[in-house]
Amino acid sequence: MKLEEDDMTVEKLESLGDQIIEQIKNGENPHFEKPVRSRSNVEFDETEGVLTLGDSTSKRYFMNIGQARSFMQTILIAQKCKELIQEGRTASVRELYYQLKHTIPGLDENTLEDQEESDPVIVDLETALDSLREQLHLIAEPKGRLFGPITIEDQGDEVNCLELGKSGLGVPSIVDDYEFLEHDADYVLVVETAGMVNRLVEEGYHKEHNAIILSSGGQPSRGVRRLTNLLHNELDLPVYIFTDGDPWGYYIYSVLKAGSMNLAFESTRLSTPDANLIGMTIEDIDEYDLQGVTEKLKGKAPDQKGGPTGDYKRAKDMMEYEWFQHKEWQKQLQDMIDRGVRIEQQALASKKFEFVAETYLPEKIERSNFLP
Repeated sequence: MKLEEDDMTVEKLESLGDQIIEQIKNGENPHFEKPVRSRSNVEFDETEGVLTLGDSTSKRYFMNIGQARSFMQTILIAQKCKELIQEGRTASVRELYYQLKHTIPGLDENTLEDQEESDPVIVDLETALDSLREQLHLIAEPKGRLFGPITIEDQGDEVNCLELGKSGLGVPSIVDDYEFLEHDADYVLVVETAGMVNRLVEEGYHKEHNAIILSSGGQPSRGVRRLTNLLHNELDLPVYIFTDGDPWGYYIYSVLKAGSMNLAFESTRLSTPDANLIGMTIEDIDEYDLQGVTEKLKGKAPDQKGGPTGDYKRAKDMMEYEWFQHKEWQKQLQDMIDRGVRIEQQALASKKFEFVAETYLPEKIERSNFLP
């Protein structure tokens, strides 16, 4: 199956090259077509609960002063991906950047100045070919950790994730080859901050409550998002997401639940529409007497001259997104704006270190007190 997939990807890459060669022979301006990945071409599928790409496309031309550089970079990356597949190798996106960075002969210009140039071009190539980054034999640096009562087979090795101490299982870029051998988990808890994960592991929360804990390490990687999706769909486990009570934490939640605008073409694989937010919420401030440990929202409030900025602007923008139109989310974001405060996960330590593991999370789950 893997060899068949590799053959299909090579065929797509060669087809792209043949198309451009044919255009040159016909005296045309060499170009290729790709879906538009901007907000204007992202739609929310209410039935499926995920973001999808619309039908709008654009063309990238070689004989265009504003597009020639990115056209060249796309072809360079496509060529390198074909080599990787044929050689049976994978490369990190960072390695790819260094492989392709060089000064163009006869010019005082580099093919790539930094990785911020190559990363979006990789995504452009994915969408143009309808092939995932992993199918192009590219991987990102591992990000995220897993703890809990589950045994996973990874390339022939069995890993009991309850026996990995405080380090946990590092989540790689590619998790589709994982085989879930057995588990005693009741649910998956995806946690935004590494500090909170450390607290829960130290308190033995994953053992006491039969929970698979996934650390997102901030904005979740594709590996974490895909693993969350697989744990839910293959093991039929509910997914609860635990973030800071601020616009950025809530956006992390929405990315895990509905997908991201930048990767809307992969939402089916990377999102878990049935996930719910367990906290933090603005209501928690009063419910758990946390008024003294809130943080102010950054930026200017909407009623100040010049319009909202910072956290306020982020919250107002999110209130316009189709996937945040639920009345409970509208209220949550408006209350945050009105009060001008945010509440971090680790503010729960103001009660006592073990409060989050012994009281906060168990109470929320027992009462099914979640945001949709």
